[in-house]
Amino acid sequence: MKIYGDSKSGNCLKVSWTADFLGRPYDWIDVDILQGESRTADFLAMNPAGQVPVVLLDDGRALAQSNAIILHLAEGSPLIPADAYDRARMLEWMFWEQYSHEPYVAVARFQVRYQGKPVEDLEPRLVERGNAALARLEQGLQGSSFLVGDRVTLADVALVAYTRLAHEGGFDLAAYPSVKAWVARVEQALNIR
Repeated sequence: MKIYGDSKSGNCLKVSWTADFLGRPYDWIDVDILQGESRTADFLAMNPAGQVPVVLLDDGRALAQSNAIILHLAEGSPLIPADAYDRARMLEWMFWEQYSHEPYVAVARFQVRYQGKPVEDLEPRLVERGNAALARLEQGLQGSSFLVGDRVTLADVALVAYTRLAHEGGFDLAAYPSVKAWVARVEQALNIR
């Protein structure tokens, strides 16, 4: 299996973390999005959307979109709850991550860290929605070690990717103590350094 990704991207890292956790061997192919490497003809042949990550499976089929990839890789593993309701709750968090978390927390991080924008120049609505996402996570973690049940699932993998780096976008995780403690637990469970 080959993982085409940019190590600056949380969406790409969650694919490698999942593969590592499951002991799935892979070759990492670095694709520098800042240099336009996801827009080459060869890359677009694998993923016409021109986005990382992309996984080239052993049988030659390509799969894009980080949460689809990790769901495929983790099929039948402990990262996906056996109970149908818990599995649906995991998916609920994963869908929410791509719609209500990543577009704000990750975008703020990208603008500050990679485009050099001062935090105070970020669009106020971006900051407001990023903080709302972190507040929702804080609420979801009240009285729970992980987002679904008592062990790490793909919901945690998906959401920890950018949450653990939220400070790089100007978000202060000290304001979200349950989130901060959860990040540490997920990093330990997944052996993220």
